[in-house]
Order: sequence, then structure tokens, then C-alpha cells
Amino acid sequence: MKKFLEEFKAFALKGNVMDMAIGVIIGAAFGNIVTALTESFINPLLGLIPGNGEVGGAFTIKGQVFNYGAFITAVINFLIMALVLFLLLKAINKAMSIGKKEEEAAAPTTKACPFCKTDINIEATRCPNCTSVLDEK
Repeated sequence: MKKFLEEFKAFALKGNVMDMAIGVIIGAAFGNIVTALTESFINPLLGLIPGNGEVGGAFTIKGQVFNYGAFITAVINFLIMALVLFLLLKAINKAMSIGKKEEEAAAPTTKACPFCKTDINIEATRCPNCTSVLDEK
């Protein structure tokens, strides 16, 4: 049991697990902010469009209430979250690429024989295919 607890502690305190936990907590808090924004500001603005003060509202069929306003609210929440996450990841990728240097092109290791046009070692003085003597440059 002691070994199990030690393994679990090592797993739980790894950087990746802690980063994920922090991300989940921040994501939940941000989700609450987006929901509040949608319900407090966006829904009332959209409610002005149909004129009844509700976003979409609801309808009833055989006693079952279909609240499509709640669905519209959920879609708006999703779109706001997706847009913010997209912009956040784009900014993070841009920031991470700033410090990286582009790799230099590797120096060529072969050249073409001027007589038979085959690829040969760049340091060769004679072509192994046509046995021509190459100019030393």
C-alpha cells in the first residue's frame, strides 16, 4: 500500500498533471464567465430582435416544452469559448515560435558530374560512373 501511495504521489505531482488540473479549474471558471456574459448581455440583446424579450423562447407539443432559447444560449456559449480558445492557442503558438531559430539549410554533400550528370560526392575528383576527371574548383 505504501508503494502504491508513493507511485500515486509521483504521478499526481508531475508537471503535466498539475498543469492539466490548473487548466481544468481555469476553464471551468472561464466557462462561468462566458455563461454569465451570454445570459446577462447577449441574450437580452437577442431578445430584442423577436420583440418578446426572450431568446427564441419555447414551444409546446402535446404537453412537452421545447426550450429552444436555452439551446441557442448554449450554442452562443460554445462559439464564444471556441473563439477564445482558438485565439489563445494561436497567441501561445506565436509566442513559442518567437525564440526558435530557423534551421539552416544543410550544406550539399553531392554534386552533378558535368559529363554524365549523375550525382557524386562533392569532394570527388573523378566520376565513379564515367571516370571523367573533374575540374578542381
